[in-house]
Amino acid sequence: MIIVEIKKNDAGQRLDKFLLKSYSNLPPSLMFKGIRQKKIKVNRKRAEEKQILAEGDTLQIFLPEEFFKKEAAKDAFMNLKADIDILYEDEHILLIDKKPGMVVHSDDKQESGTLIDHVKAYLIEKGEYHPEEEQSFAPALCNRIDRNTGGIVLAAKDAESLRILNEQIKLGGLDKRYLCAVRGRPNKKSALLKGYLIKNSAANTVKVYDEKPPFGDAKEILTEYTVLASENAKEGQLSLLEVKLHTGRTHQIRAHMAHIGHPLLGDGKYGGNKETKERYQALYSYMLTFRFKGDAGILSGLEGKSFKVPLEHIRFLSYFPSFQKSISKENI
Repeated sequence: MIIVEIKKNDAGQRLDKFLLKSYSNLPPSLMFKGIRQKKIKVNRKRAEEKQILAEGDTLQIFLPEEFFKKEAAKDAFMNLKADIDILYEDEHILLIDKKPGMVVHSDDKQESGTLIDHVKAYLIEKGEYHPEEEQSFAPALCNRIDRNTGGIVLAAKDAESLRILNEQIKLGGLDKRYLCAVRGRPNKKSALLKGYLIKNSAANTVKVYDEKPPFGDAKEILTEYTVLASENAKEGQLSLLEVKLHTGRTHQIRAHMAHIGHPLLGDGKYGGNKETKERYQALYSYMLTFRFKGDAGILSGLEGKSFKVPLEHIRFLSYFPSFQKSISKENI
């Protein structure tokens, strides 16, 4: 018999999800059969697949031990020297200013040295994360931004914070603002753009339409912008925009602005990377405000708080000298 005690970061999730997350060698079919045949029990009682586990619960498992052996951690972050720019930190979360060029999670091009690797390495260095002691949880990012986009990324240090933040993102409890430099000057100083977006996963691109097309899986998008400044540069006329997303779709800002004729500076994928020295698209997630919907539990103390990245971190602001002179580093 195998005995497993449910710890703080394991609590609050379903039995089946906990088992599959904790034991990668356990075949799902064997797990479900074990629950049905009472070979997996919770507190010595018959268990249900969707049963929510609580801290202190004990699992009794009458299945071959070979499926429950854990290998020593070999993850890339174990020997990584952490290098992240932290905007805010408390016992539950981190706000990180991700630099353009860093990927947030591993992909086909990069498997190590990602943002989440650096977050884990940082928490190991602080003594706040012990991978060998965790059964089903690892620190996680709550939002992601493109490799070549900079800005604020949220990381949760514990399972409860991760659940709260994921729920608040779904409810719209996080107000995120972006700065971007686009070509030309939009006709309206501010507007709420509406469109429909279809994603081409194979090409990792999206296309925007004004009306919902009769084909594809089109998703409605709402993109709100305000023009903050315009300047003439070697690259032509450029405008600095603050953008708020009312929907969060893949490449939404980049594709929507290109669709109305104002592609982002440095954006080769959607038509803006012409005659410019910029390596990355001029887009930065620069401000985050917590406006929780309903009870935010252990994170409720963050309600109403706003965080901004230092303006000197946003390189493309150099195209707007008059704008930089008109503001302080604390306010936009």
